[in-house]
Amino acid sequence: MRLLGILLKALLALVVVVVAGIAGWLYFSPPALIRVGTAYSAKIVCSSHFVSGRPADAVLALDVQAPGHWLLKYISVDVNQGEGSVSARLLGAFGESRAIYREGAGCSSVPAGAEASAVPAFATPRQNDANALWPVGDGVQPSQDPALAAILDDSALTGDGMRAVVVVQNGRIVGERYGDGFSAGTPLLGWSMTKTVTAAIIGTLVEEGRLSLEQDGLFEEWTVDERAEITLADLMAMSSGLEFNEDYGDVTDVTRMLYLQADMATFAADKPLAGARGEVFNYSSGTSVLLSRIWQNAFDNAEAAYAYPREAIFGPLGMSSAVLEPDASGTFVGSSYLYATARDWARFGQMLLDGGAWQGRQVLPEGFAEWMREEAPASEGQYGRGQLWLAGPGGLEENGTLPADTFWLRGHDGQTIAVVPSSNLVVVRLGLTPSRLAYRPQRMVEALVGHFE
Repeated sequence: MRLLGILLKALLALVVVVVAGIAGWLYFSPPALIRVGTAYSAKIVCSSHFVSGRPADAVLALDVQAPGHWLLKYISVDVNQGEGSVSARLLGAFGESRAIYREGAGCSSVPAGAEASAVPAFATPRQNDANALWPVGDGVQPSQDPALAAILDDSALTGDGMRAVVVVQNGRIVGERYGDGFSAGTPLLGWSMTKTVTAAIIGTLVEEGRLSLEQDGLFEEWTVDERAEITLADLMAMSSGLEFNEDYGDVTDVTRMLYLQADMATFAADKPLAGARGEVFNYSSGTSVLLSRIWQNAFDNAEAAYAYPREAIFGPLGMSSAVLEPDASGTFVGSSYLYATARDWARFGQMLLDGGAWQGRQVLPEGFAEWMREEAPASEGQYGRGQLWLAGPGGLEENGTLPADTFWLRGHDGQTIAVVPSSNLVVVRLGLTPSRLAYRPQRMVEALVGHFE
């Protein structure tokens, strides 16, 4: 019995040593998967709370833990309301990550050991007249057509996790629906729909002569190899040949960039060529962050660059809710992080439908909106030259009977704007709908096109 007692004590001591060793490893050197999970949690909770005005605990439960990786269910967050920050940890102790909020600039993920660059104070956006009809103001007189209402009330068409649907026909909002806890005043994340906004910003700078679509030698570190030949147009068409893994749900290039890098553009610029320029299509959030860095570099000072999206796009369109967020180094995350209300996203879609014009004023250069949706040759008909899609989710085969001129803005977890010029129709659909659900907004857009014929 004495020997058994000694063995049990030794075994217990070994277990304690092993557990302590694992805890020490997780605390001092957590694996990348844990750091991505905590950084993602902190960033999503920070933006959804401070930008969208949603309760932090609801965001953690509904947006982060319920649909995501199993690891996220063991992450907790701490919101510092006075400081404007959110920290997240696994099991309350491991892999701590932070995101910080700055008024007008939204939230930035701040990796361990990094500091966030200062951002200038943003002027308060001019608010739209609540009484004037959209798009000039925020007044809406929805259609009373029961057939239209039936389409918008059909959950099979609007999809699981729908948070906002706005239908614009002939330049007026004719119908909208909002999920529980969301309203016309809730700014929502567009994820990769932000890419198309980045392309529009670049278009205005091309018009001003600050940028050229054919310029190359885009980064100093590229001038010593074949990357020197990559043009701005190659990046816009996702045909630069640069290596980048866009898979979500694990530790890949896109998740490392968004959640582990203080300077996302430098991370993306360090990627080597993996294919021939102009001949290989590779959808890449890294590419869109590079585009953000390029257009910001077109300005002599950071303050002018920070103010430019509001001056060039958001202000003229009346997108008063729009918040484009920078990374910790100060580069706008033009691939992923634009928050705006569904009505403001609809304003952007309407501007594209109208050929880059807004209320009689040309916001984009003449012909640029049309150029944006020309087929990127390497994409086999899927993608346009200007950071937008010619195919809806699932590819061209899922477009069904939609008019051939339909084009799309698309983002992670079910964010879409369908623009159908031949029907004078814009359909915004925002929500939390993971790709595993295989939701296809094309069916709703088809029904709407048919209704308005």
